[in-house]
This record gives sequence, C-alpha cells and structure tokens, in this order.
Amino acid sequence: MATQYGISGTTAKGIAASAERAVAEGSLAPGAALPPVRRLADDLGVSPGTVATAYKELRQRGIVVTRGRGGTVVAPAPAVASRRPPKVPEGLRDLAGGHPDPRLLPGLVPPSRLSPGARSHRSTPRLARLEDAVRAWLRPEGVPVEHVTFAHGALDLVGRLLSVELRPGDAVAMEDPGYHHLLDLVTALGLRMVPVAVDDEGVLPEAVREALRAGARALVCSPRAQNPYGGRFSAGRQEALLGVLRDHPEVLVVENDHASAVADAPLRTLTGAGLPRWVHVRTVSKFLGTDLRWAAAACDPITLGRHDGRLLLTSGWVSHLLQETVYGLLTDESTRALVARAQETYALRRNALVRELGDRGIEAHGASGMNVWVPVRDESAVVNGLRSYGWWVAAGARFRLSAGPGVRITAAELEPADAARLASDFAGVLGESEATYGG
Repeated sequence: MATQYGISGTTAKGIAASAERAVAEGSLAPGAALPPVRRLADDLGVSPGTVATAYKELRQRGIVVTRGRGGTVVAPAPAVASRRPPKVPEGLRDLAGGHPDPRLLPGLVPPSRLSPGARSHRSTPRLARLEDAVRAWLRPEGVPVEHVTFAHGALDLVGRLLSVELRPGDAVAMEDPGYHHLLDLVTALGLRMVPVAVDDEGVLPEAVREALRAGARALVCSPRAQNPYGGRFSAGRQEALLGVLRDHPEVLVVENDHASAVADAPLRTLTGAGLPRWVHVRTVSKFLGTDLRWAAAACDPITLGRHDGRLLLTSGWVSHLLQETVYGLLTDESTRALVARAQETYALRRNALVRELGDRGIEAHGASGMNVWVPVRDESAVVNGLRSYGWWVAAGARFRLSAGPGVRITAAELEPADAARLASDFAGVLGESEATYGG
C-alpha cells in the first residue's frame, strides 16, 4: 500500500476505488498530487498500465484532473464531494444561501387524495392540464411549446440530458462565474468545462464562440437572473448570441430560466429562432417553494425523445401528487398576486443594495434576480471582515472557474435600510483590508 497517499489495490478498479475513497474521506484533498504512474506501480507491485487505467477512470469520473507536467491531481471540486457551502456561524445574518424570502412563498397544500389504486403512470407521465398550464406560461414569452416535458428539478433534467447527449471527456461551455451545483454536476458526469465569461447582459458572445471553437458540444446559460452575477440578456445580446450559435447547429443549447417569474427582467430567449437543438428549463422553487422539486421544459423533438427515453428507464415519471400541487399553485389567482409582489420586492431590495454599494464606490452587479455579485481582491478577507460585523456572505470560489474573485450576496430578505448598513460595513472592511495589505 502507498501509505503516503492512502492508495491500495492490485487491479485498476481496486486502485481507482481506493483513491476515490481517500478523496471522499478527505485524506486526498482538492489539489493534492497523486503519485506518478510508475512510482505508484512500483509501490503496489503492479504494472504501470494498471495504474494508468485506474487514473483514466478517475479522470473520466471527474475525481482527478491531469495538468501536463504538473501531473495528476485531485479535482478542485471532485465528483465525490460537492462544493457545499460552509455552515452559517451562529448569530450571523445569512446572506449567502441564495434562497427566496419565506414570507413571499405561498402555503403548500397538496391534493386531498392520492391517485386511485396501485398503478404505473408510465403510459401517461404528465397531467394534461399541467401541460396546458405550462404552454400558457411559456408561449407569451416566445418559447416554442410544441414539445414539453417534466423533471425533478433543473439539475435533474440538465444532468439527464448531458448524460445522454455527451460522453466523459466531452466539453461543455459553462458560465463563469456560474451556479456551483451545475459546475459540480458537469464535473460529476466526467465532462470537461470550458469557461464562458459573463457580464450584466449574460454570457459574452465572443467567449461562447471561442468555447465552441474549442470543441464544446453543449452550452448551459441563463437568460436572466444569472447566478451569481445577476445578468440578463438584452435584445442586442440575444441577437449576437444567436449569430454565434447558428454557425454551430450541432450544439445543444440549454437555457436555464430558474427564477423566471421573479427575475424582474423580460425573457430574451434563444429558443424561438430556429436553432435545431435546444431546451428551455423552468423551475418553481424560487417562487412557489423550495420543496417543489419539479421542472418544466420545452425543447426540440430529438431532445424530448432522448430525455423522456432515459426518464422512462429510471424514475419513470414525476409524481402526479407533485404535479397536482404545482398545477393548483400555478393557476391560483392569490398565488399569482403573491408572486407578482415577490418580483417587485426582490427588485427593490436588490437595487437598493447595488445603489448603496455604488454610493460608496464599490462595484456591484445585479441586473436581475435575487443575488448581487461584488468583485473583490481577497474573498477570505471580505467574508471574515463582514463576519465581524454580523453578516455572512458567500465567498465566490465555489462559483468560479477562471473568473476573478468576488462575493455573492443574496438580497432576497435584505430591506433597504439594512442594505445601507451592510454597504457601510462593506466599505469599512475594504478599508481595513487595504490598510492591512496595501492599496
């Protein structure tokens, strides 16, 4: 056994399993170097080819990465350990979670009765009335609705699609900074991420072009409420992106409209312009309730067949009990009024924070959605400094691939008066940081 690394085994599968266990238990931390192939082969008494096969399996599963002469190291976010946020210290105001204000969510009242009898819904997986409600929801915003389907949330749907469309080692163009659970999911699937820079209008067209030239076979992007940056597609950005994507008809475009009804921005969709491969995904957890693990998607017919074919082989369908609950809320007038109020409230709170930070000379981004992204030089110094003032914000490291450092602040529950106090404290922290480390 290679005791220094905690790796053992005499077969490729055994060596790979041992290394994976060491990563999961933390004895091999992110960035830790694995021994060179020949050295580990000598230590374990196996052939170099056996170790090379084990390392290949670990790479395909997103547990390690190879850095040329830098050797093989544990991935920054290994697939066996998601980039979970740290626990909120006791007594701090939590602005790190990305969650909606509970006071702006409707009460969840599930249907009063279950489906009669013990039977499979595989032949009719979707409630027809919920399909109609989804079409009525998407159609006015320009999303084609001939083909719709459901899933157990956006991550469930995106993961299923990427797993049937791509193979380990294939490249996916991902927003940078982007939603950390999506970044972890792509890594877990053994796919290679190509970072695509974002600004206040979403993904940059030239960055998308470069990613596709580099071989990306799918693009995952947010048309509004981009997490964590807050960008939203403008009409000009929409047209520029379509101009790039039309040159790559084989690419699957995944549009994740996760905040939709409370995003406080019009939808500039990429899906209604004749692209051959596309899917528009919507969830309801941000405005109907975080326990509603349901997503709706409109897509091209090929994507529909591939998604539903794989769903049929796994869970089969989304619970009809869950579908009934979602349908009741989507069509309830009082719930619609509450969602409209939530959209206005989130916009007020987000804009107040961006304005207060700007008044103190602090750059901040949050054109839509619930979050504000603040570029900083030292994430740890800012997070720890704000902690001393009673605030808990999210360090940007888990959202970034190659983008510069920053912190994400969720403004969903932050009243304007509190935003002013937070901005003053933020300015104080930056002043203290400059005094310590130099301007």
